[in-house]
Amino acid sequence: MSNPNTPLTALNLSHGSIIFLAYEGERNVPGPTAFSPAGSFGRKMTMDDLIAKQMRVSRQENPHCELVSFDRDCANAFQHYVNETLAFAVKRGGFMYGTVSEVGKVEVDFIYEPPQQGSEENLVFFRDPEEEKYVEAIAVGLGMRRVGFIFTQTVSQDKKDYTLSYREVLQAAEYHAESGLKEWVTAVVKLEVSEEMGGADVHFEAFQMSDVCIRLFKEGWFDTEIKEDHDPKLSIMKKDVVVGVKDTKEVDNDFFLVVVKISDHQLSYDTCLYSAAEGPLSSAFPVENRNTQVTAQALKNHLERTKNLPFVKRISDFHLLLVLSRVLDVSADVPALTECVQTQSAVPEGYQILIESMASAA
Repeated sequence: MSNPNTPLTALNLSHGSIIFLAYEGERNVPGPTAFSPAGSFGRKMTMDDLIAKQMRVSRQENPHCELVSFDRDCANAFQHYVNETLAFAVKRGGFMYGTVSEVGKVEVDFIYEPPQQGSEENLVFFRDPEEEKYVEAIAVGLGMRRVGFIFTQTVSQDKKDYTLSYREVLQAAEYHAESGLKEWVTAVVKLEVSEEMGGADVHFEAFQMSDVCIRLFKEGWFDTEIKEDHDPKLSIMKKDVVVGVKDTKEVDNDFFLVVVKISDHQLSYDTCLYSAAEGPLSSAFPVENRNTQVTAQALKNHLERTKNLPFVKRISDFHLLLVLSRVLDVSADVPALTECVQTQSAVPEGYQILIESMASAA
């Protein structure tokens, strides 16, 4: 069209006519705005953003610990005390020490029982940093480390419909998170009463707290203010989590438990042979922080009872080494003695004289 002012009526155009328009010049067309992730539930929140911000709780099928194996004497010393002396009437606990193999097998060789107060439903540790320093020095000298938490459930708890109570979940998660060990094991010792048979058996169970449980604990999701009317089989969250397709603040404790197989250093409980060398430690010496205080007389009695054994065998007991560590140099003497125990080599005469003089002071 040569004259841009020509009206359309003069061009013989009607409805439905096809025309061609020529345009000279450049046109700037703005592109799409750059995408930026929305802030916390912001104006441009997408469904993917929303799902990503939800905490999902599901069962963990496989533990990081393939198997936990207890030294038979060590386990027996613990369960015998809670059965024969405490009668499973109040709770008792301790920290397990041993080794972790490259394939995730945990071996428990001794149990340290810190100062504590137990009731039917609750267990409180009064952690003693000085004493734990001695414990860690002994463990390092023996080539071991802290590998788990063990506690008992009382007879009254046996009648409840939970595996672990909420208080127990919180305590187990606390120690697991503190350890930084992915193979960390939580062991439970209980007395299972058979009303039909009229008897009772001591039973060990082992678990790991799931990865999501430890994450929730570290990030402060658990509501630690437990009300009197709280159902102990449920864990309470401060904010909603997603369980299945449901938003809830209440999670069944079993969601956080991953079962671990149990064995001992000689024969597993499912009758399959388990090949592991016997450790050098015994568990005959009185255990620390129990109802009866450990005195020099206990040391004297122990040395007298084991006088026919090589001296290194006589002191190859964690609980005895803990007593000795209180009067020895933790940086020099404890490593020297524990090396003798670990390698089962002769104890230097100077240490023998010192230990025997401690016993004779009784």
